Amino acid sequence: MTAALAPALDVADWQARRDAHEERVNAWLTPHLGRRRAGVRHPVEDFLFTYYSYRPAQLRRWHPGAGVALRDADPAAFGPDYAVGAAGLTLDTDRVRARRAESIAWIRTLLAATAGRPAQFGCFGMHEWAMVYRQTQEQVRHNAWPLRLSPAATAAVVEERGVRCSHFDAFRFFTAPARPLNVLQPTRDSQHALEQPGCLHANMDLYKWAYKLSPLVCSELVADCFELAREIRTLDMRASPYDLAGLGYPPVRVETPEGRAEYAAAQRGFAERAAALRSRLLAALDRAVPADHR
Repeated sequence: MTAALAPALDVADWQARRDAHEERVNAWLTPHLGRRRAGVRHPVEDFLFTYYSYRPAQLRRWHPGAGVALRDADPAAFGPDYAVGAAGLTLDTDRVRARRAESIAWIRTLLAATAGRPAQFGCFGMHEWAMVYRQTQEQVRHNAWPLRLSPAATAAVVEERGVRCSHFDAFRFFTAPARPLNVLQPTRDSQHALEQPGCLHANMDLYKWAYKLSPLVCSELVADCFELAREIRTLDMRASPYDLAGLGYPPVRVETPEGRAEYAAAQRGFAERAAALRSRLLAALDRAVPADHR
């Protein structure tokens, strides 16, 4: 059984969508793959390819999403989750759900819970500072790049501002002495209860949830989430304690009132964009998964 079908796409239409997606994604992939071949690391641009598990070839591959029929499409080009029906090639959503029901339900619960909470904008990016708290330059994760402040001054900022991080996958990278400074102690089990829509990392992770839901969601939506995550990563690292000005990333100095105001304003803009993407992911899931299967 497949999701309810929209009108079938003629071959010229779906191939145009596929080609546009590949061209869009290639603009992100080409520089990354070039650096990888050359053995050059980039602390901002490579993050989405190293932290997340989706491979470049998977991001580039186009899927129409559930409920879309493709006329004159070769089943071998789309994989075993697709079947040919009267309207054309379509995704067999029952097959996908049977294999990934638990994951789909977990993601949907997280997306809906996050969407239903008020956004918080008072963290000011201290999570990145907590990841280097009380470490030397040699110990920090991106030690090829200097810190903007001395380790002692960096620690003083963390202690003065405090840490208000609700995101487990950021918190788990805190240094051991930084963890007790956080007002929360997030765990994987508490993720559904704590994740909130103002968090940069929760909004960056929309990319992860989108690709984990593929091919139930269309590849254009996965790419939209990737694009937002890429922009969020830029702010995340500009507001971090690292000095990346030499790479073209002027700092957002969250240790100052002006920097905190700049950060919060950007955070609000990202939260608005993320809310729209979160809504689209939920709508795509609801089209693909009947209510009695949720």
